[in-house]
Amino acid sequence: MRDERRTAGGTTMGILHIEGRAGSWDADRLGEVRQRVEELLAECGAVMLRGSGVADADEFQRAVTAFGDPLIDSYRGGNTPRMTVSDGVFTSTEYPARFDISLHNELSYAHRWPSRLFFCCLVAPETGGATPVCDGHALLEDLHPRVRERFESGVVYRQHLHGGLGLGKSWQDTFETGDRRVVEEFLEASEAEYRWTAEGGLRVSQHRPGVRANPLTGRDVWFNQADQWHPSNLPGDEGETLRSLIGSVDDLPHWVTYGDGTPIPEEDLAEVRAAARRNRLVEPWRSGDIMIVANMSVLHGREAYTGPRKVVVSMT
Repeated sequence: MRDERRTAGGTTMGILHIEGRAGSWDADRLGEVRQRVEELLAECGAVMLRGSGVADADEFQRAVTAFGDPLIDSYRGGNTPRMTVSDGVFTSTEYPARFDISLHNELSYAHRWPSRLFFCCLVAPETGGATPVCDGHALLEDLHPRVRERFESGVVYRQHLHGGLGLGKSWQDTFETGDRRVVEEFLEASEAEYRWTAEGGLRVSQHRPGVRANPLTGRDVWFNQADQWHPSNLPGDEGETLRSLIGSVDDLPHWVTYGDGTPIPEEDLAEVRAAARRNRLVEPWRSGDIMIVANMSVLHGREAYTGPRKVVVSMT
């Protein structure tokens, strides 16, 4: 077993080369891998296991379970479309292959979020398709102080979820139930504001910090998805087209403001995206690779790609 580093901008990834199938590792071998992963995660925030031999979702699940933390078995409240492959294993976000998925921290808009993400490439794409990462400390430090200060006031994530027919996800799909009372209990526990609409839809508002103290480092870190929730994140002119068709930003499937309700200028978001690009690291997938991400330390995304691609994810 050997390890190396990849660095781009302010982001470093540890790459740990191992051999053999995950299910065949003995206790000593597993302990050695786990110890080195913990060391690299503390140092880098993202680790690629290369040469694990994992070939399917079941082997991946056993490999992740061997790290000792219980798997999150539900994506309830999640904003992006994904499918359950097996207990605690999901597809990566279902989004057209021709588009990138912007860098983000998983479920940073939610009341609770996963501490670690485990990605596994079962089928590598022909071109593109990497899962880029970006150190959240580096991104935050790269912002103009005035932009950083505005995000430190917090952000408000707003959703308009239809009741079965409309743009975006329905509230039934989002909360994995058709029972309104279950949804209300979930939202109240999440400290979210909500109201049902006369058309059978649901409006949700969640006020969250834009910057948090990372318990792994003790430092402030970028931890929000404002740029991803903003209409300017849509490719091409789709954001403007969508707003012109709907007529009101309130009726978009999701959008975001600063904590005081002030609209977030596209110039602020352009600076965030530029800082993310400057600090982005891209390591192409190989079949069988497993990437582990400390969710509060490192953002992740997805490159556009061609050919078949199968990447699954577990969260702990």
